[in-house]
Amino acid sequence: MLNKNRYAILVAVVLAAMFIAPAANATAVAPSAVTAIDIGLQPDATMIQHARAANARLLQSFPKGFTLDASHLPHLTLLQRYVYAAHLSDVYAAADKVFAADNADTMQLTAVKYAGEAWGKTGLYATVIEVKPTPNLLKLQRDLLAAVAPYTASSGTSAAFYTTQAEPDINQPTLDYVAAYVPKASGANFFPHVTVGVTTATYFHKMVAEPFTSFAFQASAASVYQLGNNGTARKELKKWSFAIEGLP
Repeated sequence: MLNKNRYAILVAVVLAAMFIAPAANATAVAPSAVTAIDIGLQPDATMIQHARAANARLLQSFPKGFTLDASHLPHLTLLQRYVYAAHLSDVYAAADKVFAADNADTMQLTAVKYAGEAWGKTGLYATVIEVKPTPNLLKLQRDLLAAVAPYTASSGTSAAFYTTQAEPDINQPTLDYVAAYVPKASGANFFPHVTVGVTTATYFHKMVAEPFTSFAFQASAASVYQLGNNGTARKELKKWSFAIEGLP
């Protein structure tokens, strides 16, 4: 049985991504006293290869879906929070210490299966590669939540998000979800995954029924993003690049 709390924002993010223009070609609004952020891991080439292959399959089945590209990078969200903009540098410093202490650069991760769920009554399914929630990964999320807690605001407005003149609105479910991320998507409710696309119900059920060969991967980097509408990671604010064994 799928945990609906875990998928509630996932499906909204995937469907919204179908209509999001690249942030690099837009102008953001003035900064707010509070910023809505996403802290996540960027996967290595192994996961990216699998994610793009799955994305290509989904696009063949449903061409109106979105393409994994520079504006929709495969990533594994660890937390979403409202933080005080004046303390963003403190957030970066706190996260830096956690990534180092928890050895995020060498953490072994395992992809276990395709998963997802229907988005309302649209007939479409969000599709992800589910990642095993290991004790180390759960500890990383827990430590990050504790580290940024002193700089966290209880709520935020649309001004906390990355918006553009073409896409000026932030919906209420997005505002509410970030405020309620703890506990709705943390701890026992943490569902680590990499989103790969969206498709029809028929193709989704076909895809998840196929044998899935689990594979190991690592994070190539960690990033802090400013969130956009529906929880999309729209603007990279900070990045930590990791040295991957076997690569220069």
